Amino acid sequence: MQIKIFFGEKPVYLCDELTPDLKEMLHNPDVVFIDERSAAAINSLLHEMKKPDFKTGIMLSDKFNLLKKAFFKHFVFIEAAGGIVMNSRKEILFIRRKGKWDLPKGKLDAGEDPENAATREITEETGVTQLSLKKKIGDTYHVYDEFGKHILKQSHWYYFTCPLKQHMQPQTEEDITEAVWFATKDIRMPMDDTYGTIRDIMQIFFDTP
Repeated sequence: MQIKIFFGEKPVYLCDELTPDLKEMLHNPDVVFIDERSAAAINSLLHEMKKPDFKTGIMLSDKFNLLKKAFFKHFVFIEAAGGIVMNSRKEILFIRRKGKWDLPKGKLDAGEDPENAATREITEETGVTQLSLKKKIGDTYHVYDEFGKHILKQSHWYYFTCPLKQHMQPQTEEDITEAVWFATKDIRMPMDDTYGTIRDIMQIFFDTP
């Protein structure tokens, strides 16, 4: 098993085996590799991440669930959900938030399931309605600081379709300035100005039959 957690644009992999891709990364001297799950080892990695030349972290343990639990203890964990939305013209919905292109998503309300949260957040953030849930695409993880707390957010991502005719309404109170449809041939434009988690989930989306 493996999960990838973004600290800004720097990824940390938690895994129970080294895949060929991870083995290739180990040839880079800026990659930090740790094969234990102790609190001291995790603290050491988090310290190394603050250095300018840090590129990637890899933590390996054959007890993946214990490694994940130990790592997550260092953060306040929250869940969010969002979607890749495609209209009947095969265009994909993006939002412009805080100067970067993003996909609509938001935190789960208490007792809310991720599918309903994704549907609600898409409509709230963009005005798009008549959403039809097709499938789950995957999850992403990233860390950020908020009010002095270190937050680790797991985002659940779903694929939706919707009719072409929509009344777009960016949610300005959430710092969203635009809601825009991009043709797949033009997808490079938002992908060049977005986050690592968004690039990853879009890659999974396009690679999945």
